[in-house]
Parts: sequence; C-alpha cells; structure tokens
Amino acid sequence: MSTRFTTVRSIAILAALFLATAGATFGHEIPSDVTVQAFLKPEGNRLRLLVRVPLTAMRDIQFPERPPGYLDLDRTEPLLSDAATLWIAGFVKIYEGDTLLPAPRVAATRLAIAADRSFGTYEQALAHVNGPKLASDTNVVWNQVFEDALLEYPIQSDRSYFAIDSTLARLGLRTITVLRFLPPGGAVRAFEFTGDPGLVRLDPRWYQAALNFVHLGFLHILEGTDHLLFLFCLVIPFRRFRALIPIVTSFTVAHSITLIASAYNLAPSQLWFPPLIETLIAMSIVYMALENIVGATTVHRRWMITFGFGLVHGFGFSFALRETLQFAGSHMLASLLSFNIGVELGQLLVLTLLIPMLDGLFRYAVAERMGTIILSALVAHTGWHWMIDRGAILSQFRFEWPELNAIFLVSLLRWAMVIVALAGLIWLIRLVVRARAGRAVEVERTGTD
Repeated sequence: MSTRFTTVRSIAILAALFLATAGATFGHEIPSDVTVQAFLKPEGNRLRLLVRVPLTAMRDIQFPERPPGYLDLDRTEPLLSDAATLWIAGFVKIYEGDTLLPAPRVAATRLAIAADRSFGTYEQALAHVNGPKLASDTNVVWNQVFEDALLEYPIQSDRSYFAIDSTLARLGLRTITVLRFLPPGGAVRAFEFTGDPGLVRLDPRWYQAALNFVHLGFLHILEGTDHLLFLFCLVIPFRRFRALIPIVTSFTVAHSITLIASAYNLAPSQLWFPPLIETLIAMSIVYMALENIVGATTVHRRWMITFGFGLVHGFGFSFALRETLQFAGSHMLASLLSFNIGVELGQLLVLTLLIPMLDGLFRYAVAERMGTIILSALVAHTGWHWMIDRGAILSQFRFEWPELNAIFLVSLLRWAMVIVALAGLIWLIRLVVRARAGRAVEVERTGTD
C-alpha cells in the first residue's frame, strides 16, 4: 500500500467519523495523564497486541451521546475499529528482527468501564475483548470509559526477536505505557516507560543490550553535573594522564561495585536512602574542592579517597539507571558492565578536554596555585549549596532503625562480607602501588631497568 493511499484513507476515515458524529460537541482537551495497558504475545504465525486506552485520549473523535449525557453505546461501537486504527495502530511500529511488520488487522474492539479489571492477565484481557459488548442501556459517560482493542500482525515465527517503537505519548500530556511481553515458554517481561522510549528490543541479544547501555553510560556522565564537578576536582591538581589513571580507575571500580549491588537489590530500599546519597555526593565535591585549596593532594592519598567516594557515586548512578534496567532483557550483568564502560569512555572524553584547557589556563592566564584555589573555591561554593539544599530534603525523612530479625541479620552479614572484600581489594591495590613506586625509585637511583 502506497504512502499516498494510506494518507488518503486516513483522511477519509477521519471525515467519516466527523460526519457520523455531527451535532456532537467538538474539541476534547488533551488529557493530562494517560495510562496505556498492553500485552504483546507471539503465537504461531501471528503476533497479538492487546491494548487498553482511555476514550478521552482519542481527541479527534466525537463519540455520540444520549440524554442526559451518557454515551450512546449502539452508535459508538461501529466507530471503535477506525478509532483503534488511527489512535493505536498508527502510533505503534513493531519489528520482527530488523523487519518492520505491516499494518495490523483490528481483530476485535470493546468498550470497558473504569471498574473493569480484566487487563490483569493476558487470558482475561483476551476473553474480555472477545466477549459480549456492554449492554445498550449501560449508563456511562464518555470520559470514564476505555477502549480495548486486539490487533494482529502476521509474523514468520513466534521464536523471532521482536522490538517495538511506540509513539503513544501523544495521547496525553504525560503518557505511561505498561507493556507485558509474553514470549513462548511462559515467561513474562514487564516494561513501564513514560513518553516515547524509542525502539525497545523486547528480548535483546547480549550485544544489543551492551551497546545500548554503553550509550546510556556515556550520556549519563556527560549530563550529570555533580559527577562532572567531582571529576573536575580530581583533574585540577593532576593534569597528567599517567597520574590520573589510578585515581580515575579507583573511582570506576568503586562505583561499579555499588551500582551492581544496587541492581541486584542489595542496597537499602527506604525512602531516605536516595536523598542521603545525593547529599553525600554533594559533600564529596565540597571535600575534594577543599582538599585542592589546602594543597594536601598526593596520588597515593587521593586514589583511596576517590575509591570511598566512588562507592557513594555508584549508588547515584543506580538511581538514574533504575528505570532503564528493564531494557536489559536477560543480560543484566552484561548491561551493567557496559554502562560502566560507557561512563569510563565519557570520563576519558572529559579528561581529554579538561587537561589541555587547564594547562593553557595556568600557563597563560593565572598562576597554577592561585588558579587551583580560585577554581576549587567556585566548585566548593556550588557543592556547598547543593549539600545544604539536599540536606534539607533529607531532614524531612524520619530515620528508623531496622527491626532486629533474621532478614536484617542476613543483610548485615552480606554487607559485612562486601566490606571485607573491599578492604582486601584496597590492601592489594596499595601493595601493588607501593611496589611500583619502590621500583620506580630504585630505577631512578641505579639508572637501570
């Protein structure tokens, strides 16, 4: 079907809908909050998409009413198929592998009242959309009703890899889509995204998930102002890649540990924990800036401090990553490691830009010591205000000591094991650093390799 024919057909459908509903009140407002529920299930040579959308989201369609303002169900039912074509099928693209599937067939439609709970499971939703229609004398108003639609796509195999590109965000000012994918085998993969998430691979291969999370990590470090300021504080006193390698590496290793721990639900789940971490991140910036001003900065000392603060920043990364982990499929660990690789690449880019800029500043504009104090003071000022603001938010939460039970003791033991492992790792790294430093001193003294 040509694009021109499709456009003409859509215009004709809209015109027919307007003519069929002549006399109704025109101009529904855009709803502020819309929740779309959907099931996607491949079965044999067809892919079924079950969708529930509020009738208020279909703004260009004026559904007929009967006195004293109830929806005229008999006259509304014939409009539902075209409404599903325009407002649902037209905003969803589904791929089998890398092939875009053709336009779906609207297999069934049905109105549902707000109290209906049939979209709890796929089987209930399918039975509901194929079940008896609402009775003609049901008294409901149009803005308290949902449309359920069953769309069917032809596919080559239900074992293929599928992806969805949804633009249902235009249904409302804020649209949340709750999608459950049911591949063969009985497993259910749940997704929840706000707005248009772009292309979502429902069962990504490991390299697809890895590339996606490398990209996310790269963008996150470039968009995270607090992480960039912390990195800036690390760079000011050490403007040489060789000196920065152990410092930045310790930061990466540390935030990787807590990021992975959070992804596997090993971090506290209380409401006070995120504002606590955000406050500690601001404190880390202030501390690093003040250390630059005082001048107590050695590579040996800084990589250990950076490791400790990196553990805190890792929890901060996990908050940003929490919603996107649903796109990792069954490759959780690979996605987390890839996210860290993206963060590392972003840090390298920042270092590549910052080091020559600072060198030029200290060489031609201001003396190094004075420049270090001025820049660090500006960063400390910003971090201090963040710390005060975030601390005020944290103070609104009431901290309660956890109940002393078996679950708490198991969690405590688990974290004790993590702390012991971290202490051993730090001790091992210190031995390596000292050995390398001793070897460098010996080489310099003897003048031999």
